[in-house]
Amino acid sequence: MITLGTDCLLFKMHNGESVPLSAEMITVELTGNKSEYFDAHFVQHAAQAVFYYYKHDLGRLSVTVGEFAGALEAVLRGFGVKAVAEATAPPPPCVLESDLQQLASESGEGCELFFFPRLRDEMRQQLQLSPRVLRYRGLRGCVKQLAGARRWSHRCQTLHNQVVAFLRECLTAEAQPGGCALVVE
Repeated sequence: MITLGTDCLLFKMHNGESVPLSAEMITVELTGNKSEYFDAHFVQHAAQAVFYYYKHDLGRLSVTVGEFAGALEAVLRGFGVKAVAEATAPPPPCVLESDLQQLASESGEGCELFFFPRLRDEMRQQLQLSPRVLRYRGLRGCVKQLAGARRWSHRCQTLHNQVVAFLRECLTAEAQPGGCALVVE
């Protein structure tokens, strides 16, 4: 086993890995409206002070990145810097669902004229949340409601194909980089 250097702390990363770093190896990037008031040397000295606090004052051999960032943020906040930790941002939703039959009901019975713009608006709102998957369920009931049919017919199949094609076109036109899968049920 390799011993830890006297000038190093083990930093526990989010993925479970631990990395030995000295105070000089730590780099800090600030975000916030007052970060331009402090030069890199000031921030570097603040980071070294936090490092010293954990290493010598508390006698710790390891610290999580979150603990270190929180302590550094508290120190800088004392000097008027509003730093925002990136780890506190909520992750984007993985799957967003919509009920096509409900959208058809909200558009009025047999009223395709209002349904398709409503569907595009729904997709735009969901894509703003950067999901990985958009799931639209209730297609069969939606189509039957829009067509005003009790049983599946050729008109229903044509409308079914139009709704699926419309969703694909909207996703292609509105999707942001990073990609999003589309599921229509």
